[in-house]
Formats: sequence, structure tokens, C-alpha cells
Amino acid sequence: MFDFFLNNYKNAPLWHITLEFLAFICGILSVWFAKKENIWVYPTGLIATVISVYLLYLAGYIGDMIINGYFSVMSIYGWYFWAKGKTVEDNLPITRTNLNEKITGILLFIVTFFVVFGIYKYFGYEIKADNYIDMISSGIFFAGMWYMARKKIENWTLWIIGDIIVVPLYAYRGLGMLSLQYLIFTILAISAYIEWRKILDSKKQTL
Repeated sequence: MFDFFLNNYKNAPLWHITLEFLAFICGILSVWFAKKENIWVYPTGLIATVISVYLLYLAGYIGDMIINGYFSVMSIYGWYFWAKGKTVEDNLPITRTNLNEKITGILLFIVTFFVVFGIYKYFGYEIKADNYIDMISSGIFFAGMWYMARKKIENWTLWIIGDIIVVPLYAYRGLGMLSLQYLIFTILAISAYIEWRKILDSKKQTL
């Protein structure tokens, strides 16, 4: 187990390991803050995704790099969207997606899949089986991040599905720290869904 997590870092420069560890910590903090409806979800998430864009570019994982680039943009959008009122809770309550938002999520998934596919082709990368899994998870995460920015409870459902997909994907690629990070994300996302569900149910009872 220790060899799995450490072997890939034996020849890595210290600054590379430091950046990856910082992204690891900030990513976990971001999900924790999201669970608590705390606006710090966005600054911590922004640090994690910007670092990840750079590291994934170096590693040549274009699909994952695009995901994190989108996360960075959506972190700025979500930060504004959550904070534009006097209080986050009053301005943007937790809600469920309506039909139009469900359609938007499906379209985001489809468009993302083909965009990532096109980018792999454009850069001349050989598309292997794990890259198709990468495209699917990219589409799920793109839709999930959009739902997160609008505080839709379905964002957690998509995060859970996406996290479950990428945990073995990153393990297969030998990215032990990222695999562990997304395993932690899965646990936090399940916990967050339960917590947000309780908040929604309590609001129904007060109506």
C-alpha cells in the first residue's frame, strides 16, 4: 500500500510533491466547506484546481486538465453567485433542479464528452479505454459543478457517481494521491448529500 502511494514520487522534485499535496489539502477542504454551505468552498477549491491544471498539463492528462480549468472558472462564478446577497443562505437556498436545469445538465454532459474527445484528437493523443472513462467523468463533473454553483442538491449525486468512477481510474494510472483524494471526496459527498437532504426536508416541514 505504501509503495503504491510513494513509488511515483521517488524521482519527483520536491516542489512538484509540495504542489500536489497543497492541491490535495485544499481540495478536501473545499468539499468540506461545500457540505457546510460555507463560501470558502470557492477560494480553497480555486487554489486546488489551478494547481491541478498545471500538474495535469505536465503529466499530459488533457481531459483532467480541462476539468480542472473549468472548475477554476466555475469557482469564480459560484463564488460570486453565492456571495452577492447579504447572507449566502438567504440569497441562495438549497433547492432541487427543475426540468430545464436537468436538461441543461444533460446537455453539459454530452457537450463536454465530445469537446474532450475533440481535444484529445486535436493534440494527437492516442485515445485508450481509460480516456473514454475520463470523458464520461468529465461530463459528470462539468454538470455537477454547474449545479453546485446554483446550490442544487443533485450536484452531490453527480459528485458521488463521478468520484466512484475516477478513484479506480487514478489508481490504474498510478496517481495514488489523487485516487486517495477522490476516495475521501466520495465519503464527504455522501455525507454532504445526507446533510443537504435534511435541510431540504426541514424546509418542507416549515412550509
